[in-house]
Amino acid sequence: MNLARLDLNLVVALRALLEERNVTRAGQRVGLSQPAMSAALARLRRHFDDDLLARVGGHYELTALGQVLLDRTSTAYEVLERLFTSQADFDPSTESREFRLVASDYAVAVFGAELARVAHEEAPGIRLRFTQTPPSVTEDTGTLLSATDGLLMPHGVISGFPATDLYDDRWVFVVAQDHPEVGDRLTRQDLARLPWVTYQRTYDAPAVRQLGMLGIEPRVEISVDSFQLLPLLVAGTRRVALVQARLARLFAAVASVRVLPPPYEAVPLREALWWHPVHTHDAAHIWLRETAVRVAARLVAAEGA
Repeated sequence: MNLARLDLNLVVALRALLEERNVTRAGQRVGLSQPAMSAALARLRRHFDDDLLARVGGHYELTALGQVLLDRTSTAYEVLERLFTSQADFDPSTESREFRLVASDYAVAVFGAELARVAHEEAPGIRLRFTQTPPSVTEDTGTLLSATDGLLMPHGVISGFPATDLYDDRWVFVVAQDHPEVGDRLTRQDLARLPWVTYQRTYDAPAVRQLGMLGIEPRVEISVDSFQLLPLLVAGTRRVALVQARLARLFAAVASVRVLPPPYEAVPLREALWWHPVHTHDAAHIWLRETAVRVAARLVAAEGA
């Protein structure tokens, strides 16, 4: 494939056509007339040797190839957008830009909220958009990172991409404040017999695998897609949950739970900001990374004060 012969404007047209599934609406979306968008669709059909949009009754539906291209085109568009908005200089006090960060709700609550406060104070034109980490993060990390500005995630889950360390955390257990069967300490027997609330994402497996190596098989009663819900689903029940210490401190009073250390040497957490190498030398991204490190240092210093 000779990329020099391709018209990159077709990427814009392709995305609009696949998402709108209507030539007229796609043209209005990108500022092209209906004949011009029809001509773009004809060129795309010749290139892919496929109809892409097939008329069914009074509307269009995506062909099998069109469905495959739907997600790929969106990713390609975002990569091109980031490529052509790269800057040699960046002044946070005057620039207007959105940074998209992929993160769990834990990372947003513990770190992202403070990052947003600092950005609000120092860079009023900067917008932050936090997107929930997809379950497929370990399967196609490169594609995810290429279409975002960064990923907040602990070490030990992904590798092979640049990262900067932010802060350390540790695993703790939470049980109801008035739990009738748990005293001042948890035992391994408690963990084996009590019902659990767990975070259901697959990349949390390292903590679960550690329990398996100790011969503990959690009896999962509830699984949720949010770390912040774990303390709330433990309060007033016999359940137990494994959460990050920083998050547990935030929710201990609100959820009426007790925070207890693990009855074993739990693997520590080191949260990091990961990014795609294409962003490494971009001035705006350098500002983002430096600000993230500065915010993390502030959090650590406040904790030690």
